[in-house]
Amino acid sequence: MKTFILMTKLSPEESKKMKERATIGRSWLERVKEKCPDVKFIAHYAVLGPFDFLDIYEAPDEETAAKVSLISRDYGAFDAQSLMAIPYKDFLKLVEEI
Repeated sequence: MKTFILMTKLSPEESKKMKERATIGRSWLERVKEKCPDVKFIAHYAVLGPFDFLDIYEAPDEETAAKVSLISRDYGAFDAQSLMAIPYKDFLKLVEEI
């Protein structure tokens, strides 16, 4: 499994629905589990800054990560970016190879 980081920015319309976030978030998670059963979520954070949420998850491939981003957009994300993450020790091994 590969590790991905999903950075999500809500649309202005969705930002006005903060009282409904728990319900919307549960619905989003159910949809991800239905459409991407191999995805395993590791962490979920609300963040301050240019994005509203950060999720760390494992998925078998980039196509599955793209589905997670697309589902996020379908649930009100103005911007949803999935970034592949490499464990630091593996990164250091790559550095030694160059």
